[in-house]
Amino acid sequence: MSKVEDFLTKEEELAVVEAIRMAEKATSGEIRVHIEKTTSKVPFDRALEVFHELGMDATELKNGVLIYVAVEDHNFVICGDKGINEVVPADFWDCTKEAMAAEFKIGNFKQGLIDGITRAGEQLQKYFPYQEGDTNELSNEISKG
Repeated sequence: MSKVEDFLTKEEELAVVEAIRMAEKATSGEIRVHIEKTTSKVPFDRALEVFHELGMDATELKNGVLIYVAVEDHNFVICGDKGINEVVPADFWDCTKEAMAAEFKIGNFKQGLIDGITRAGEQLQKYFPYQEGDTNELSNEISKG
């Protein structure tokens, strides 16, 4: 698999977007997925760059989560804004990443993403529950680079 377009089928993409929508129904947090072919940078540094490019650092409660995937590099990163990182357990992102990696290793990229989105949504719900009048601050669509 060498192309971003081959990483997920259209149907799988729709399932991932639906997982984001469902996860965000119970929280004011925002979840995004970004997929690109490769990066010449340290994956975490590139993920932070994308985080800012997508405006994820502009959410009111600083509660955005990005799942960044560099397909050809076989790398992915989960990064949360400071509002989240101040309240979730220290190993939270590691545990979520391990759950995703287990699915990725067997080629089940859709389920790996959905598992990561679901786990992030559960934590966001705990610390950033949905409030009356919350708006969806960021697109649920998968961005691609």
